[in-house]
Amino acid sequence: MEPMSRWEPDARGRLQQAALELYSERGFDQTTVAEIAARAGLTERTFFRYFADKREVLFWGAQALQDVLAQTVAGAPDSTAPIDAVAAALEATSTPFEERREFARQRHALIAAHPELQERELIKLASLAKAIAQALRRRGITDPAATLASEAGIAVFRLSFESWVRDPKRRTLSHHVRQSLSSLKAVVAGQAIPETAASIALARSSSRPKRRRRPRSSE
Repeated sequence: MEPMSRWEPDARGRLQQAALELYSERGFDQTTVAEIAARAGLTERTFFRYFADKREVLFWGAQALQDVLAQTVAGAPDSTAPIDAVAAALEATSTPFEERREFARQRHALIAAHPELQERELIKLASLAKAIAQALRRRGITDPAATLASEAGIAVFRLSFESWVRDPKRRTLSHHVRQSLSSLKAVVAGQAIPETAASIALARSSSRPKRRRRPRSSE
């Protein structure tokens, strides 16, 4: 029987850090929930109080991110063009990510190496796009403009995030969002754009060989 529940300082953060360490040391598939909890000095019961499964350790916070995006779009001035309202929302996510840059970098590398985690990531990104589109519709933007702006925004976010975690100059996520958005607008206008860190990151990501799945350990 587990001990009676008690307050655990920063339990979620400890579990996330322990999970990243174990995923790096042993591999995602070989790591169990029990091992994560033990490394964090907590119980399995505590783990499941915060996360549904060991994958969600990497995706916790998606709802908060979705809320920031939707609220920022909703709060943009009435005269703001849809894509610019989306860009402002993407930039609003910069500070939280900057505060956990190393965690974001490790998480990104781990997801890139596991197809099943990439699938979960795509599902989360689709949810973000849907939330942005809904926020635009509430501003009176009709389809297809709302859907196009939201999907373009998520494409900008993916490209910006990829270049941000790889940036040796450690420039902010906001910087990469602005750079990617500028490139998008140039493409739409039929203008040539120079090769950027973001475009290089995307090319590397697209050409990276996929790893074969290995049998999962029990969770």
